[in-house]
Amino acid sequence: MLKAIILASALAFAPVGVVAAQDAGPSDAQIAHIAYTAGQLDITAAQQALKKSTNPQVRAFAEEMARDHAAVNDQAVALVTRLHVTPAANPTSTALTEQAATTQARLEQLSGAAFDRAYIANEVAYHQTVNGALRTVLIPSADNAELKSLLETGLTLFTEHQMHAEHLAHEVQ
Repeated sequence: MLKAIILASALAFAPVGVVAAQDAGPSDAQIAHIAYTAGQLDITAAQQALKKSTNPQVRAFAEEMARDHAAVNDQAVALVTRLHVTPAANPTSTALTEQAATTQARLEQLSGAAFDRAYIANEVAYHQTVNGALRTVLIPSADNAELKSLLETGLTLFTEHQMHAEHLAHEVQ
């Protein structure tokens, strides 16, 4: 179990380094792609949890993740459409996608309480990473005020997700 948590944490923290490695910071088009990708990946993780978990608390959390991240992504799509911005793929969104695929494959091999613990541990690590990237790179790098505002709203919501996941991690021991 500890090995799974360490691996999930190591995988989750890699994207911050990729984001931080960009000299001038990501462009608004790259930020939009990173934010949308991160949200979509958490929706996919939530769908996996809904398929595999029978724990009512884990299922309720997964439903919340899917609902909230879909709502933020819908707002992001509406914003970039209104601004005529095409989200730009970049090394960070690619790394997020690759790492999520690895994590999803690992979680697919688990079942029952082992799955629940690993899913929630990954959600804690993932939200810590995404929130850190939002706070230190994405929000400060955003040029467009509306994009910056959406990211700040997302950070508030995703901080609540992180706290919920941390609380749930103690419950599903």
